[in-house]
Amino acid sequence: MLFFFASTAQAAQPIVVGSKIDTEGSLLGNMIAAALEAKGLAVEREIGLGPTNIVRAAILSGQIDIYPEYTGNGALFFHRENDPVWKSAARGYAAVKALDAAKNHLAWLKPAPANNTWVIAVRKDLPGFPARHCLDDLPAYLASGGRFKLAASAEFVESPAALPAFEATYGFHLRADQLLTLSGGNTAATLRAAAERISGVDAAMAYGTDGAIAALGLVALCDDKGAQVVYAPAPVVRQAVLDAHPGIAPLLDPIFATLTLGTLQSLNARIAVDGEDPGMVARSYLKSRRLLP
Repeated sequence: MLFFFASTAQAAQPIVVGSKIDTEGSLLGNMIAAALEAKGLAVEREIGLGPTNIVRAAILSGQIDIYPEYTGNGALFFHRENDPVWKSAARGYAAVKALDAAKNHLAWLKPAPANNTWVIAVRKDLPGFPARHCLDDLPAYLASGGRFKLAASAEFVESPAALPAFEATYGFHLRADQLLTLSGGNTAATLRAAAERISGVDAAMAYGTDGAIAALGLVALCDDKGAQVVYAPAPVVRQAVLDAHPGIAPLLDPIFATLTLGTLQSLNARIAVDGEDPGMVARSYLKSRRLLP
């Protein structure tokens, strides 16, 4: 039996659930809120509160109590950008969990088995590309003269952590005529360019759980060598709130365990592509998996 009460003043207060302003933040924030409410807890929503810095400041100041965050952002939070630990799902989670507990009294619950990091997505019908769709195969494909043109932002092309990291890790280099560099950083535009072959594009920068990837007939190339930091989504909760409501972790852990890469892509597509309400998508998913009564 799970106990969702404690003899403290904290237990009598509504739990303030926050999220970032993006599609996935709203989806996951609504999942957390719906799950807590289903267990009889009073919840106050601050969904779509703002970008990372705003939401992080809010939980550190106690303005919100819980929100979904990404393990790889520990590199930013603790100024350890060059530490290779963040490129391992398990080690990155262990690191940010320990650092946030010690410094900020924040508890990281178990992360989802998904990675919302930079990816290169290609058309599924890219002629001659191996069916397993991994970056390991890209150098040989390019060397054989395979057709490849990537739509990306200037930041993605130039930042050492983005395309140059992929190139250095896998041993390939894209020529200027194999790039369509867009002024903005909107992945919706790059994915659309690949899906519609705008200017000959058949590949796009994206984030791993972008809803439009599968919806537009694209597939993310797997990064088996770990060129990118792992950004696994996980609930972050103030330790005082978790102490007052010890049932939160066993409630949310099994929910996030179901959120695979494909599942998040599909759910995000329902919001970003089909225009469904994030709260309705969150509730219908939890009910479909029997995670809500």
